[in-house]
Amino acid sequence: MSDGTEAGAREYDGTWEPCPAARWEDAFLSGNGRHGAMAYGDPDDDRVIVSHHTLVRPNGSEHARPPRLADRLERLQDALLAGDVTAAEQFGAGHPLLWVQPFHPAFQTRVRRAPAPVSGSIGTAGYRRAVDFTTGEIGASQEDWRSRVFVSRADDVIVQYITGFGLFVNLTLDHALPGAPPRLAIGRSTVLTPDGAQLALRAGYPDSDLAFTGVTVARADGGTVTVSGEGIRVEGARSLLLLTRVRRHAASLDLAEEWAALPYDDYATLLARHRPLHRTAYERATLTLHADAGERALPGSELIRRPDSPALLERLFAAGRYHLLSASGALPPRLTGLWTGDWNTAWSGAFTTNANLNLQIASAAAAGLPEVSEAHAGLVRGQLADWRDNARALFGTRGIVAPTHTDGESGHTYHFQRAYPHHLWTAGADWLLQPLLEHAETTGATEPWLTDVLTEVAEFYEDFLTRHAPDGTLAIVPSYSPENRPANASWGTINATMDIAAARHALTTAADYSPGHPSVAHWRALADRLPRYRVNEDGALAEWAWPGLRETYDHRHLSHLYPVWPLGAINPYDTPELADAAHRALELRGAENESAHGHLHHALIAARLRDGARVLDALNAVLEGDFFHHSLMSSHYPSRDVYNADAAHALPAVVIEMLVQSTSDRLILLPALPDTYPSGELRGVRTRFGARMDLSWTDDGHATAVLHPTRDARVDVRTGEGLTLTDGATPDPTETTAGTPPTLLDLTAGVDRVLTLRPR
Repeated sequence: MSDGTEAGAREYDGTWEPCPAARWEDAFLSGNGRHGAMAYGDPDDDRVIVSHHTLVRPNGSEHARPPRLADRLERLQDALLAGDVTAAEQFGAGHPLLWVQPFHPAFQTRVRRAPAPVSGSIGTAGYRRAVDFTTGEIGASQEDWRSRVFVSRADDVIVQYITGFGLFVNLTLDHALPGAPPRLAIGRSTVLTPDGAQLALRAGYPDSDLAFTGVTVARADGGTVTVSGEGIRVEGARSLLLLTRVRRHAASLDLAEEWAALPYDDYATLLARHRPLHRTAYERATLTLHADAGERALPGSELIRRPDSPALLERLFAAGRYHLLSASGALPPRLTGLWTGDWNTAWSGAFTTNANLNLQIASAAAAGLPEVSEAHAGLVRGQLADWRDNARALFGTRGIVAPTHTDGESGHTYHFQRAYPHHLWTAGADWLLQPLLEHAETTGATEPWLTDVLTEVAEFYEDFLTRHAPDGTLAIVPSYSPENRPANASWGTINATMDIAAARHALTTAADYSPGHPSVAHWRALADRLPRYRVNEDGALAEWAWPGLRETYDHRHLSHLYPVWPLGAINPYDTPELADAAHRALELRGAENESAHGHLHHALIAARLRDGARVLDALNAVLEGDFFHHSLMSSHYPSRDVYNADAAHALPAVVIEMLVQSTSDRLILLPALPDTYPSGELRGVRTRFGARMDLSWTDDGHATAVLHPTRDARVDVRTGEGLTLTDGATPDPTETTAGTPPTLLDLTAGVDRVLTLRPR
């Protein structure tokens, strides 16, 4: 953003609105992965909601531990194998449902014109607010008033700079946001300084020794500053600079130290330190769909009313990468990213790990955002001790078992009940480690701790896989397919397909990454004894590979298609018959309650199965369903119901997967491109065999891919239906498969390769 006010040639690298945000959901967002800011941009009442990843309200669950159920496990396994389809309902019965600590906002800084304006006194004539995705800077302006906000990656501080109106304003730190507990213990402090004031707000949680404290330094250029009520009054200043931080803590803080720790620099200096850190990450990957220039210039609120516009997908791709980057740092994104304006966040604003988190971060490796992968690694590493507790308490095993919900602090499993027996889910560790394996393949470096954790997952399966089916294969019992149940049985059952896929992948991956480990042969033998995937009477990949269990198709989760996406163990090239069965399962899958994550999960799987029409249908369900707020953050349900980051963050992954897919030894070009987007360019995508790639395609069916390898590799190149490689690679005469024939490409580090495609 050049100044946050005028339209520019690269309007699609940001978004704008012609009026202030009327709802917190429409406030523009900035963040550095630790602090978050939501800016309304109102000249009369300039509000910025402050958040931080660590702000979770104590509710008693912080002391919860996984229930000790291991001594009952054998009886449960006996009952399920004997045909008691409801036996699992008693495993853990009586355990109270505990929600994880809910995420909440801190407070809002409020800069109100003084004297208080009459509502609507200045209207919206000449008004504009915008967010620049390339810098993370939010700007709003009208007449001579201007407000700019960003969250610094360099200094970890929320920065706001206001000019205009002669700055006759009142400043307060306002804790009274929707849903704030009435028994918050509020304390304030205001200290005048030679150039402004220092303000602090402390909020003690009810029935807890914990609190959070926000500190703000206000620096006025000229004019006078006086204490006024719960804040300060600024009269006649040329500008006002606000620097804000918040911290959750137990012991009391030394406010003088907190204020002194804030940087003493002007706005331009602070922005100059921050900008390259943010810009470098954001600009690693870009998408253009050759959209109409007039549509690119529309405000977001107008553009989202044009779901068929390539300009909308361009902007949502950019916004998704921007919001994902901004929400990832100390932790990966929550259900609400890094932001909320309400203390009553749906599902506690937690990390839901059985689908949502992985979908949100699905583009991290391919879209050149290692910051997101590193944030996810931080969450995993910080909870491994708790995951070990889960394995011992619930199953009596070594190794690790991941929970389905976490507040970012505890990784213990305690959030479950009869209809959601999350404590039976054993696939979680493998599922949550898969994005980190993709990151390792992309970078070519595997950290030792990740190798060690893969070993721990395999050790869990060594101890857990002790029961057998009548045919002699191992039986995964109990087993759970989040968050579904068979039509003729209870939720906890036997041989959920996701569990089979996770066990096989975990055991073989641990063996591949630790070839010298003494248990490698045993791990591979266990993997070989796992049940095969089952194709049901409908010709579909079954959700449960156990005789007699019937499907429940109308469900938002697609857990049983884990071997398709992200694992790729089932694909059209190596396992065409299973790929057909997976495609049939996708055809039969309903949308249940139309959750955004279900639609985009569907799209990701369809892309892997080379079904561009189905990708477009799933994508359109979100684009046409009014899922996006004016901020371009998304909702969980249609009609902007329930603020939720799933769609916003997962959408870039869908776009990339329909254009480019890769494994450690395969590249697939344009596997599922819908006709709606006949030409475009995707630049900077990362492949899992160690090459950066730029892809362009034209409406006459031709395409060019330029590979920039960072390491040597031999790659099997495939193309979408109706396309063929014209040069740049060598056909492999030794192999023929369904679809396009394989073509081998030898890459040398540092030597670019150009691949061209044409219609067949």
